[in-house]
Amino acid sequence: MKKIVLNLAVIASVALVSCNNTNTQQNAETTTPTTEQATAPETVQAPAFAYSVDPTSVVEWVGSKPAGKHNGTVNVTKGGVNVENGAITKAEFVLDMNTITVLDLQAGKGKEDLEAHLKGTDPEKVDHFFNVKDFPTASFVFKKFDGKNLTGDLTIKGKTKEVSFPATVTVTDNEVSIVSQPFKINRVDFGVNYGSKSVFDDLKDKFINDDVELVVKAKATK
Repeated sequence: MKKIVLNLAVIASVALVSCNNTNTQQNAETTTPTTEQATAPETVQAPAFAYSVDPTSVVEWVGSKPAGKHNGTVNVTKGGVNVENGAITKAEFVLDMNTITVLDLQAGKGKEDLEAHLKGTDPEKVDHFFNVKDFPTASFVFKKFDGKNLTGDLTIKGKTKEVSFPATVTVTDNEVSIVSQPFKINRVDFGVNYGSKSVFDDLKDKFINDDVELVVKAKATK
């Protein structure tokens, strides 16, 4: 009787070991593809532009009214340029409208108030000018350069209009420089209507000129 019990115990032990080995093999087989998937190489995308916008790039602006004028800058913070045979083939420049700066006023003497008015960070004047909360960037997308005039699509406050302006374009192996002569855009074309006598009839001499003078000083480097 003791022999029969002992034999049954041995048989049960062998069966248990066989089941454990089978489960281990099955687990190994099911986890192997997961390990392979985890180590699969990621696809690396090529950069969109050969030349990247340099952080010193700015657009200078001048706004005027009968009582005087103000001037300042907006930083160009993103974008780049592609070149083929010494000529621009593709370019885009993105302006950070939160960097609007007034240069002709001193801190504590109207500078902060005018900057807040232009940006729209004053809660009561959000959409008077550029409304940076809803439209934090503006952009210029290159179309062509004929040797004298640079043409492209300018987008401000979600509105796009083709503009053309005289510029000097210099291309080297390591840098592309674009410096424009002063040119004007009509701010009303982009929905910047505050104080415009072409939009409002009762302003008398309290209007702000529709034309804004700009100078582009942009650079892209490798």
